[in-house]
Amino acid sequence: MVIHIDRRFFFDTVREALFKGTLSGPQVEGMTAILNFWEERMPDADPRWLAYILATAFHETAYTMQPVRETLATTDARAVEILENAFASGKLSWVKTPYWRPDEDGKSWLGRGLVQLTHKRNYEAMSVLTGIDLVAEPDRAMEMGPAVSILIEGMVQGSFSKHKLADHLNATNDDWINARRIVNGTDRAEKLAGYGKTFLAAIRPEQPTGWFARLKQWVCRGIARLIG
Repeated sequence: MVIHIDRRFFFDTVREALFKGTLSGPQVEGMTAILNFWEERMPDADPRWLAYILATAFHETAYTMQPVRETLATTDARAVEILENAFASGKLSWVKTPYWRPDEDGKSWLGRGLVQLTHKRNYEAMSVLTGIDLVAEPDRAMEMGPAVSILIEGMVQGSFSKHKLADHLNATNDDWINARRIVNGTDRAEKLAGYGKTFLAAIRPEQPTGWFARLKQWVCRGIARLIG
């Protein structure tokens, strides 16, 4: 059974708590796409997972909730230029091989999407997981549908690292800090934990409307008590 999230309550809550009182059309579009995927594919999963997925997209897209390129550049060429300059000046000391440089086919494996998908091997892995040929067309990670699939499936399955959502948010663990390891070590882990808890406070089931719907809910609860 699909459990619908109370969208009005959700957007009213996050608008004030995370978006400084204003939501743009693209921000609503991005969050709606994530909520729709969740309701259709995994409505019975832990709502903390959804909250942390939303928090990750919020952070990784610089609050836009839209697929972005690494460095937030509008073109691959500009992103490569920015990354090259940063690498040359020693600002990317952890990078051993500049993964953004175009390969023999002219394709760049720089970060794209709602979560920054980098390196060809990760595009290959997510192609298998999502059924979308991201190796043939890496820019498809910039499309909302594929970007949402990459974000959610990757975090649920543990495709970005050895960590997955179920490792840190489960029946015995409520570890919002180490959940950051699913995507990017402990980088800004406390900030992401705060975002996640704020999104969780905005997630609640849709409330029934009308007298018949309320009666139906009351009857179902009564039956549940009798057979429970």
